Amino acid sequence: MLSAFKKYLLVPRLIRLSSGAPKDPLTAWDQYWGSVRSTGASGDVLWDSGSSHELEGYLPQLSRMDATLPIVDVGCGNGSFTRLLAGHFPHALGVDYAANAVERARQESAGSPTTSFAVCDMTEPGASRTVATALGRAGFSGDSNVFIRGVLHVLDRKGRAALAANLLPVVGKRGTVFFAETDFPGTPVDYVTHLGATRNSIPAPLEWAIRGLPMPGRFGARQRGKAFPASDWNLVEEGSADIETRPLSNPSRPDVIPGYYAILRAR
Repeated sequence: MLSAFKKYLLVPRLIRLSSGAPKDPLTAWDQYWGSVRSTGASGDVLWDSGSSHELEGYLPQLSRMDATLPIVDVGCGNGSFTRLLAGHFPHALGVDYAANAVERARQESAGSPTTSFAVCDMTEPGASRTVATALGRAGFSGDSNVFIRGVLHVLDRKGRAALAANLLPVVGKRGTVFFAETDFPGTPVDYVTHLGATRNSIPAPLEWAIRGLPMPGRFGARQRGKAFPASDWNLVEEGSADIETRPLSNPSRPDVIPGYYAILRAR
């Protein structure tokens, strides 16, 4: 970890790198996914560790879900978690609002009969109908489970509330929501130094994210309480989580970001 003084010498470089990112989030994410060359442990995508290890840590929580229902992976990206979830549920539908992400997920999931993908902005009106239509094509109707990993922390307060409201008709009476989000306690400078950035060097996947994507925030218990109000949602369980990135500081293991998880059901 850098000393406090040296750490903040990073600030001008971070400002320069992030200044060229598209101001419109959808444009930024679609351009990002359109330029990804490879994924997994040695790929371009910061948050794709190429391992099932993180999901395996969530299995005790996912066992609280009705395993006869399909599961919707919100913000699926290249579908790495969607494919893993398909091994535990009858079908996994990945949705993302970036068309290039969905195309990438379809390519990487070719030949998987228990996964499907759809372009869907879960913060927009009508999102639940898009999900229902996509699940209908796969032969499913009615309630679904929902999995969210690393989406809520990049949305603003309005977007978080809209997404949560749109999930109510998706889960219905029987479905369950599980999410895991980064909840890093420090500043953005602390965050990037935690992931190996120095004044002289920034790991390539991290630099690429800084150059092209909106600045992430954090999502913990306080943010969950505002986005998923008690009037609509029952909190079943919450706790700390380890959000894994692709290997940065050591090529043999993922790096870890402190996170928060919760399990919720509609009232």
